Amino acid sequence: SVLGNHDYRGNALAQLDPVMRKLDERFVCMRSFIVNAEIVEFFFIDTTPFQLKYWTHPKDSHYDWRGVAPRENYIANLLKDLDEAMKKSTAKWKIAIGHHTIRSVSDHGDTKELLQLLLPVLKVNGIDFYINGHDHCLEHISSRDSPIQYFTSGGGSKAWRGVYQPNDDKLQFFYDGQGFMSLQLNQDQADFIFYDVSGKVLYKWSSRKTNYFQPSIYVTAE
Repeated sequence: SVLGNHDYRGNALAQLDPVMRKLDERFVCMRSFIVNAEIVEFFFIDTTPFQLKYWTHPKDSHYDWRGVAPRENYIANLLKDLDEAMKKSTAKWKIAIGHHTIRSVSDHGDTKELLQLLLPVLKVNGIDFYINGHDHCLEHISSRDSPIQYFTSGGGSKAWRGVYQPNDDKLQFFYDGQGFMSLQLNQDQADFIFYDVSGKVLYKWSSRKTNYFQPSIYVTAE
């Protein structure tokens, strides 16, 4: 996993300490990292430092910026490394994952810093999907000017916010309650399914690729 905004409000270095893996080998937490699963590469991105308000208007919160400050240098290096890694990737599917939303119609809405700084890197490198949490809901939004699909799976905590604020992209699905998302991939197809807390299927969506050089073809949406 990567750190979210609430993780940065505690002792961030403690969560990143390798000793945690000695306690439970399933525990993997780093600022940014890549998982190469041959047909797919997952690019985990540290999105919290992008949010300027956490630095300038933290209110009553204290953010642990050790190893991050100064912000501008950290973000510049992160984006440079990310761009280089994505360009080198030969995976058929490329998926970016961060805590914060790029696009969302719920409580937190769009993250302007990610739209300005991160999204151009994702677009130029042909990223298929961006998956995030942060907003406590389930969402699927399609970009209108690129093949990127945005998925929010943050319905494991406080939900039912009652907030809806549309953006410029196309909303495919929105559920303002609790639930979770699954993703199944093979060489040719990606299948997303959203469920409510009882396991009832709320929404299905699939994308198919016929070869490495063709963009995704969206084949089902329910």
